[in-house]
Amino acid sequence: MPVKDFELRSIDAERFTEKGAKRKNIRVDHNSSVTKMNHIGKGITEINFRFTASYAGMGRIELEGRLEYEGGGNDLAKKWRKTNKMPNQVANEIHSTILSNCIPESVMIARDLHLPPPIPLPKVNIPQDGDSKKKPSGGMEVA
Repeated sequence: MPVKDFELRSIDAERFTEKGAKRKNIRVDHNSSVTKMNHIGKGITEINFRFTASYAGMGRIELEGRLEYEGGGNDLAKKWRKTNKMPNQVANEIHSTILSNCIPESVMIARDLHLPPPIPLPKVNIPQDGDSKKKPSGGMEVA
């Protein structure tokens, strides 16, 4: 994996509503973005990023950090500074790393702020007594 180092530098989160307030249809949007990219030598690029989980009118969680990406070198950083774009494969690796590290962290922060977790929870569908002859829905089986 070309990502060699990952660290969070800033955590900012707040809940806009009261703890007991109930809302239906809570929408959670995720966004990860690269904010800065610099070549730091030996084919390694330092990438600063921001991850945001937004709860429409309910709250937000924002994490900022940096990672080191091995590969691409100075050309990757120069191209990004000119166009704010990078090759799709590189973007996939970088944003996948950001999400796989920031989502678990934001789940813990959401718990502390009494916000719903910023991931979709699986739906459990246990058939009623008379519904046992219906075909399974094809989803995950829970016992």
